[in-house]
Amino acid sequence: MNDIKTDTSVLNTPERSYKGQDRVFSGVQPSGTLHLGNYLGALKKFVKMQDQMECLFCIVDLHAITVWQDPKLLRQQTHEITAAYLASGVDPKKAIVYNQSRVRAHTELAWYFNCVARLGWLNRMTQFKDKAGKNSERMSVGLYDYPVLQAADILAFKATHVPVGEDQRQHLELSRDIAAKFNHDFDAPDFFPLPEALVQGPGAKILSLRDGSKKMSKSDPSDNSRINLTDSADDIAKKFKKAKTDAGVIPETVKEMEGRLEVKNLVGIFAALTERTDQDILTEYAGQGFGVFKPALADVAVEKLEPITNLMRRYLADPDELDRILAAAADRATEIAEPILADVRKTIGFSGA
Repeated sequence: MNDIKTDTSVLNTPERSYKGQDRVFSGVQPSGTLHLGNYLGALKKFVKMQDQMECLFCIVDLHAITVWQDPKLLRQQTHEITAAYLASGVDPKKAIVYNQSRVRAHTELAWYFNCVARLGWLNRMTQFKDKAGKNSERMSVGLYDYPVLQAADILAFKATHVPVGEDQRQHLELSRDIAAKFNHDFDAPDFFPLPEALVQGPGAKILSLRDGSKKMSKSDPSDNSRINLTDSADDIAKKFKKAKTDAGVIPETVKEMEGRLEVKNLVGIFAALTERTDQDILTEYAGQGFGVFKPALADVAVEKLEPITNLMRRYLADPDELDRILAAAADRATEIAEPILADVRKTIGFSGA
């Protein structure tokens, strides 16, 4: 199955004391063009998920400014990501698609959580160390504090499930720690849920077309490493033609792909696009060379992505309409978050709450 699956064993165990509504929160930074990996690993699955659970899909522009952003480009990329969600089939009548800065609950709850989280917890966050390297003293406080804001993003809505990749699992664990400590410190054991990771199926991790050891990324300096959702049919064909492979042919079995990272990646992309298994693809193309396989893969990618690209362009031609959609969604998000924040203020003991 290609849709994101809820680990129902978590939902049904007695240890899960939270009794509120199941709710999904997911965030993506407006810091580059979305690509095939985002589509197969997230957007395609979100379209199915919106019919299964209540979903909030947030463009996390507050996280984006933890490093300097050009204001004009930030607005443009926020619109582009919104257009990608809508063009992929996320329905604003079903799911809430909004940008983070429009909902003040994120920043308010982040401050409260700053007073709950402990310095030692943040010092253990490896992603800050990876991004900062030897320049940690020159990084913004916001970049260091990023995981606390992330916890606020999730818990401002009492979200119970979060689709995450391996690089974000540590941050999700911190969100659980913060929720648990808040609940303990204020003697409110069921106040915040302990959010769970959503288990992702095929297509969860699409790798670079130039290096099978790296994840496909919008921040990769090589544009040939990824298929952007804004790429033309010609661009897609050229990028797959240049995609790194080896001197072999398409193998007969999945086991024979072991150690052939780039081959496994291309086969996985083909399988995810056509909603088949890797073995289905291997059975069809076993023994054939990449001169046959790559054009076939490009044709499938164009068939699936071209309608999305065309619809994205239509949305982007009307930025006022995108802003209207974002504003309406932010109002809906605020309607969920504000009663929760009111209860937080009262629980903490603020006068007038």
